[in-house]
Amino acid sequence: MTPSPKAIRHFGLAALEARAARTRQATAAPPTPPPVSLVWTSPPAHRPPVMVRLWLPVTPLFLLLSPFPILAIPLLYLIPIRGMNWAAAVFAVGRVLLATGGMDIDVKTQDAIVRLKFF
Repeated sequence: MTPSPKAIRHFGLAALEARAARTRQATAAPPTPPPVSLVWTSPPAHRPPVMVRLWLPVTPLFLLLSPFPILAIPLLYLIPIRGMNWAAAVFAVGRVLLATGGMDIDVKTQDAIVRLKFF
């Protein structure tokens, strides 16, 4: 009896069985391909693309929500980033959001047409 554990003693036998299985697969006859049949179908009917239109009054919405970031400026100064002027950052983001007013986004694909209009 060998002093090695039982799992290690049977490792050589497992390797031999795995090699035999690979050899059996390699020498087996390849499967025959299924018969090919041609079926003619009519092309799918063309359907019109889906149209999605969305109108968002973002400028009045941003003006209504603007007091909340302004009130949060003192809390933002508690974030430990040196040299960051949080008041200027909040007002710069507000200017960018208000500049989105009047923006149109048109996305056209084969399946859908999406139009976003911001006022």
